[in-house]
Amino acid sequence: MKAKQLGFTMIELIVVIVILGILAAVALPRFTNIQRDARIAKLNAARGAVQAAAAMIHGAALARGGVPDPVPCPANFGFGPATPNNTTNVCTENGRVRIANLYPTANRQGIIDAAGLTTTLPATVAALAAEGYSTTGGGAAAGSVLTIRVNGGSDVTQCFFTYTLPAVAGAAPQVGALTPASANGSTTGC
Repeated sequence: MKAKQLGFTMIELIVVIVILGILAAVALPRFTNIQRDARIAKLNAARGAVQAAAAMIHGAALARGGVPDPVPCPANFGFGPATPNNTTNVCTENGRVRIANLYPTANRQGIIDAAGLTTTLPATVAALAAEGYSTTGGGAAAGSVLTIRVNGGSDVTQCFFTYTLPAVAGAAPQVGALTPASANGSTTGC
């Protein structure tokens, strides 16, 4: 009588290990690409939010024509006096947004608050970091450039776009493309 086999043969174990190795070699790079793609998508979403917020705040400032609001903002959050004057600050549902040349300023009190990149108003460095963003530069002066980055990539300094406050009244802000891009069009540091 033949004895019953009670385990795996050495060849069966080697085949299973080889198959697992091939799967790991194929799946791991795809997983890291998915993370990079997610950071690029997040950066694109932030860029779209910044463009939309700039347009909406500009429309509100134009509609209000620099006439101060008769009552304070419902939420006493944000830049400037509680009553928006519609020349240096505009009231939104969440609070006040700082403006210059009828567009949100290139800082946390301006475009970051307007775009809603954080749930905290006024936006703080810690709130931005908790959402996975960081910023450099910017300001309330005409021509100020704010760099908005998504954290977590291989090089944070290479995963960003810029928002430039118009230098003169009547000009639109510039929202830069995702930069820098590699030869295949992907953002290199994300």
